[in-house]
Amino acid sequence: MIGAYVIGIVVMLISLYVQWRLKSKFEEYSQVGLSNGMSGKEIAETMLRENGIYDVRVVSVEGRLTDHYNPQDKTVNLSSDVFYGRSVAAAAVASHECGHAVQHATAYQWLQFRSQMVPFLSIASRYMQWIILLGILMINTSTIPLTIGVALFAATTLFSFITLPVEYDASNRALAWIQKARIVNEKEYIMSADALKWAARTYLVAAIGSLATLLYYVSILMGRRD
Repeated sequence: MIGAYVIGIVVMLISLYVQWRLKSKFEEYSQVGLSNGMSGKEIAETMLRENGIYDVRVVSVEGRLTDHYNPQDKTVNLSSDVFYGRSVAAAAVASHECGHAVQHATAYQWLQFRSQMVPFLSIASRYMQWIILLGILMINTSTIPLTIGVALFAATTLFSFITLPVEYDASNRALAWIQKARIVNEKEYIMSADALKWAARTYLVAAIGSLATLLYYVSILMGRRD
């Protein structure tokens, strides 16, 4: 149990470092103007059009690093810095989110699998921590509540690992397209790849952190059963 706790601390520290590096990278590349002068909105619309996607809208949303693709209403949601920005960071983020739209349009298997899990996890996440807490409090009486909580947490951990190929594939599609379409020059391509690399690492660390937490709960459960 102590080992799992230590691993959790280490993962948390690594997560904080990766988050810091991601923000610093995007701040740095947000200051580098794109040589072709295109905005994130223009890049996104161009990528969608060149991939034969005409039923997806590109919209601006509030916040920083709040960019995402919504398969429900088919919208590429870009933060204002990306939507209006004409920087390397804007190009990287806009094309990455459009990468998800391309995945959706081409029925990318991992995206479909992840989307199918969302309804269940959205409900499970509301009660999961309470069930786990109840399970820990009742551990000397019954292991059933904690077993249920661990099973629910295992589903969220699975979801975080399924997210990895989805995110990495979206970045690969984005980088391949901005290079092929000459949205960026060679120097800008290297910076775009670096920015998306750090973005992907946040998902990797999150998945590892979820696994470490799951193992901690499992160790409590198995320790009681022993």
